[in-house]
Amino acid sequence: MITQTRLASVLHYSPRTGEFTWTQRTSNRVEIGQRAGHVDKINRYRTIRIDGVLYRASRLAWLYMTGTWPSPEVDHRNTIRDDDSWNNLRETTSALNKQNQRQARSDNRRTGILGVHPNGNGFAAAIQVDGIQHHLGTYSTKDAASAAYVAAKRRLHPGGTL
Repeated sequence: MITQTRLASVLHYSPRTGEFTWTQRTSNRVEIGQRAGHVDKINRYRTIRIDGVLYRASRLAWLYMTGTWPSPEVDHRNTIRDDDSWNNLRETTSALNKQNQRQARSDNRRTGILGVHPNGNGFAAAIQVDGIQHHLGTYSTKDAASAAYVAAKRRLHPGGTL
C-alpha cells in the first residue's frame, strides 16, 4: 500500500478542485502536469494507478491530506463520485455512506425515484433503517410518494445529505 511520502513524491493534489496531477513520470504514458487517473464508466469513481496498484482518488486524497488511510470508507457529500475536492469528502462507515445514496436502486428503477415503486394504482414509498424495511404509505402520485420518502430520509438517515 502506498505511503503519504510516496504519494506526494509522484502526485500533487489540489484540495480546492480535487484533482491530482503528476509531478514525476512513473511510466511512458505519464506526463508531468497531466491530470492523473480516469473515471471508470461503470462505477463513476476516479481511479489512479501508482506502482502497478489501482487506487480510488478519494482515498488517495484522504491519505494526501491526513497521512492516514480512511477507515473504512470515504463518502462524497454531494454524491458526485468523481468530485474529490477536500470539502466534499468525509470519512464514514459503510452504513452511513449508504444513507447518502440519491439514485434509485434496481428495485425501483421503474419510477426512477429513490424509495418509490409502483403499487397497484399508486406509488408506494419505503425506506430501510438498520436493515429493516419501513413502509411509508401508498400515494396517488410519484411526487407525493417521493416527498414522503425525502421527509423520512431526512429524519431517519443522519448520514444522508439529501
